Amino acid sequence: MNRRALIFGAFSLGAVAASAQLRPSRRAAEALQRIDLESQVPLQFMGWQVDTSTTPVLPSPELQESLDKIYTQLIARTYVHADGSRVMFTIAYGADQATDATSVHRPEFCYSAQGFAVKGAGTQRLKLASTQLDVRRLEARLGSRYEPITYWVTLNDKAVLPGFQRKLKQIELGLAGLIPDGMLVRVSTINIPEAPAYKLQERFIAELEQSVSPQVRSRYFGTA
Repeated sequence: MNRRALIFGAFSLGAVAASAQLRPSRRAAEALQRIDLESQVPLQFMGWQVDTSTTPVLPSPELQESLDKIYTQLIARTYVHADGSRVMFTIAYGADQATDATSVHRPEFCYSAQGFAVKGAGTQRLKLASTQLDVRRLEARLGSRYEPITYWVTLNDKAVLPGFQRKLKQIELGLAGLIPDGMLVRVSTINIPEAPAYKLQERFIAELEQSVSPQVRSRYFGTA
C-alpha cells in the first residue's frame, strides 16, 4: 500500500508539473506586430472614406460593460464610396483570446441582444490579394431594417471560422504555451438585397485588404 501510495503521489506531482508547464505564459500581443486599430485601419482608401451619417449597431450599455472586460480596442465606422455605396465596419480586438470567457463575442449574439432576428446565411471563401479568407454570413432584421452581415475571426495571424475551428486553434496555441490575441471583423450594409449586399461587402473587404500595411495585414486577414 505504501509503495502504491508513493507511485500515485509521484504521478500526481508529475501531472501538476506538466500542467504548469503547459499553461500558456507568453502573450502574442507582446510578441507579434502590435495592433493599433485607429492608426492601422485607414480612414480613406480606394474611393472610400469615413462617413458619420450612419452608425453601426453597438451593444446596449449593460452588454457594453461586460464587453469592455474582453475588448482591448474597438472601432466602429461607416465608410461611403465615391459612387454613393455605404458599408458599416466594426473591429473588436482582444489581447487575451485564450478561453471562451475572454473571446470576442459573435454578431449573432450582439445583434440578438439588440432585438434583431438573426439567421445564418452560410460561409464563403473570399479570394484576396494576399490570402484566401473564410467568412461567415448572417442576415439580421429589425422592423423595416434589413442588414446582411459578413464577419470573420482571427487568432494571432490566422483567420478562423468561429466555433469548433477557433476552439481547436485556441487549444493548439495553448499547448504551445502562447496566449493568443485576436479580433472579430464585421462588415454590413443596410436595406440592400442579399446578393448585391454581399457583393459590395466582398469588394470593400478586398479593397481594404490591399490598403492595410503589409506589415500588419496578416493580423487582420490571416495568412494564406
